[in-house]
Amino acid sequence: MAISELKLPASVRALDFANPALLAEALADKVAGQLRQAIEQNGVATLVLSGGRSPVMFFQCLARQVLDWSKVVISLADERWVPVEHVDSNAGLLKRYLLVGDVARARFIGLYRATASLQAAADEADQVLAELPPIDVLVLGMGDDGHTASLFPNSTNLAEAMQAEGTRRCLPMRAPTVPHQRLSMTRTLLASARLSILAVQGEGKLTTLRTAVAGDDIAEMPIRAFLHSSLEIYWCP
Repeated sequence: MAISELKLPASVRALDFANPALLAEALADKVAGQLRQAIEQNGVATLVLSGGRSPVMFFQCLARQVLDWSKVVISLADERWVPVEHVDSNAGLLKRYLLVGDVARARFIGLYRATASLQAAADEADQVLAELPPIDVLVLGMGDDGHTASLFPNSTNLAEAMQAEGTRRCLPMRAPTVPHQRLSMTRTLLASARLSILAVQGEGKLTTLRTAVAGDDIAEMPIRAFLHSSLEIYWCP
C-alpha cells in the first residue's frame, strides 16, 4: 500500500519514495529550498527538527546543502531531559550529524537545561523560545501510538500542550518509554510553522496514519492536530 491511497484531507500533500535514501535526499532538497527562500525574503530562516534514529540520513543530506547557514536558526520540536553528551540527546544527534562543517555557522537554540527539575527546565526553555524567529520549516516524526514531538497520548500536561491557542511554547512531558522525562514545543508553537512536513518510514506508520485520519480525538492521537492543516507527508517503506 502507498501513502497516496490513504484518505487524507485535501490540504495534505503525500509523497511516496522507494527507499530511505531517496526520501532523505528529496526532503533535504525541499527544506534547503524553503530556507533559501526565507533568507531571500526575510534575511533569516528558522528550521525546527525532530530527533530519533530515522532522521540521521536526512540530517547528513541536509548538511551537504549549500546555503548561507549563518542566517539560519535551528531548534528542536522536542528533547529528552538528558545532557547533550548523552546518547539519547536530540541536540547531541544534531551536533553529530547536522551541525558540522558549514552548518555549524547556524544558530542553535536547544531545549535542554541542567536544572533541578523538569518543570524548571521547561520554564527556562519556554523563555528562551521567545527569541525564536517565526518558524519557516517544521519537520515532524510520528510514533506508532500517534504521538509527534513529545506530545504523547495520556501524558501529563497534554491538554495544555494541545491547546490551539495556548500561551506556552514549551512544556514538560512524560513519555511511556525511557527516557521518560521530555521537553516539548506545544501545539501552538509547532502549528505556527509556515511549512510543516511529516517524515515517516515503514508499513507500520501507514497503519498509524490510517487510524489517525479515521478519527478526530487529538488526545488519543496527537498527530491528528497536524493532519488537518497544510502539511506535506514524506513516506517510504
